[in-house]
Amino acid sequence: MTRYRTKVAALLAGQGAYRKAGGYLDAFLITLIMINVVAIVLESVPELTAQYHHHFLLLEVTSVGIFAIEYLLRLWSCVEQTGDKELNTSNSRKRIKYLFSPLALIDLMAILPSLLMMFFAFDLRFLRVIRLFRIFKLTRYSRAMQLLLAAFKQEGSSLLAAFFIMSVVLIMASCGIYLLEHDVQPDKFGSIPESMWWAMATLTTVGYGDVVPITPIGRLFGGVITLLSMGMVAIPTGLLASSFAEQLRKRRDAFNEAVLHSLHDGALDEQERQHLETLRIELGLSPSEANQAIKLMTSQRAYAMYCRHCGHKL
Repeated sequence: MTRYRTKVAALLAGQGAYRKAGGYLDAFLITLIMINVVAIVLESVPELTAQYHHHFLLLEVTSVGIFAIEYLLRLWSCVEQTGDKELNTSNSRKRIKYLFSPLALIDLMAILPSLLMMFFAFDLRFLRVIRLFRIFKLTRYSRAMQLLLAAFKQEGSSLLAAFFIMSVVLIMASCGIYLLEHDVQPDKFGSIPESMWWAMATLTTVGYGDVVPITPIGRLFGGVITLLSMGMVAIPTGLLASSFAEQLRKRRDAFNEAVLHSLHDGALDEQERQHLETLRIELGLSPSEANQAIKLMTSQRAYAMYCRHCGHKL
């Protein structure tokens, strides 16, 4: 049983001898997800729903079945994907930990709405929107999305601090415009909660124009808030951009270190090349980046074998 579980884990992760088969499986699942997203969007058209109802239903049942099998297989084989720190942990605890991981929750959301529909009555529009969450399954197969999630995780506390400051500014802007415009426009700035719509549209620099100040002091206050919002919105963007670049740099450094370790004897054998290719896929690096890193590390390794003063081999 353990042998089959190891094979399933390697296939789902696209590792070792199952790297090519795992790539084909990922391509199939990505295609199925995109077909589902297109079908869910088209299903909102009443004419298409009436004409192709059975086709949409067949696609939904088939997709849910495939996604459910994938979810169960990942849950069953996840014990083979744990790190060294969890070697002494029981399989039950490993599976419970996997159940509450972000990727597992996304996989569950892909099948749960349709399964619940069999037992409970739902508004079809609500169910359709919930089913669109399947697009987040692409996170598992996109290394760029995984980098972005890692950036969110790394900068979580900084982002919370930035959003807290933005919330304070939002409340202050709502209170200020309420005091300045309430007497002139009671229908649009009748209360502080109603004023928050204008404050939110202004702070995000959207400026819908449906609610605007008309008094001179109100317009001056709105201009100040607009100028302030330009810097406020840039804070989370800058944090994510710097963290994204940092995550990419760490992955490149990890690959360079692995290449340098494999070059301890001055050359790469086939087994070492296979290991580096597997690591490249796990880190989300492109083949050109990996080849460039290997060439660079090889040249540096070869250069280090010669004395920089006399030029003789060490």
